[in-house]
Amino acid sequence: MNDSQRTITDEQRHQASLIWDYHLMGHDLRKVDVAIGLGSHDLGVATAAADFYHLGLFPTLVFTGGNSPTTKARFPRGEAIQFREHALKLGVPDEAILVEPEAANTGQNITLSRALLASCGITPSTVLLVSKPYMERRSFATASKLWPDVEIVCASQPRKLDAYFESIGDEKLVIDMIVGDLQRVMEYPRQGFAIAQDVPESVRAAYDSLVCNGFTSRLIRA
Repeated sequence: MNDSQRTITDEQRHQASLIWDYHLMGHDLRKVDVAIGLGSHDLGVATAAADFYHLGLFPTLVFTGGNSPTTKARFPRGEAIQFREHALKLGVPDEAILVEPEAANTGQNITLSRALLASCGITPSTVLLVSKPYMERRSFATASKLWPDVEIVCASQPRKLDAYFESIGDEKLVIDMIVGDLQRVMEYPRQGFAIAQDVPESVRAAYDSLVCNGFTSRLIRA
């Protein structure tokens, strides 16, 4: 049996749900100066960003991201470019969108977007980061480290974990990604990439159990 056919137990789903809920920041949506859609494999980021634009939450939207091994086949012209095209189809006007097509990681998403905005004469004091649901906390911690003078609000497409499993079509992969992001939340502050976040013991225990049970494909190696 390969990983994509692996049977996920109810306990493993429960553990994944604990980590999924922890990743969600629970910020209240409100008007901000700009929004930044963080590139990834998940086109739902662009959908959420378009929805938030139509709510009148911001006048300017940056899509940021080049490619990664995960997205090269899916978005061969780059994440930010694909996200922009999707947002245009959803009615976001072209003049409201800026594209940063080079970023290869979350830190670069933040620093290169900041530089792009500055080159356009935009110096925001509030920024909405739009990401995959399980990336909210890591994007918050990263942006808070690299852009400390800006107030960060995080949001994502509202989805339950079961719905996300269905949308991706591979429960093992989704749990691997959730686990991998939590490892980064815990490890990156020690490497100077992000601010520290409190991690409840129940979440740490769920992480340890899932790692012991082989949900490891997205872990960073020492």
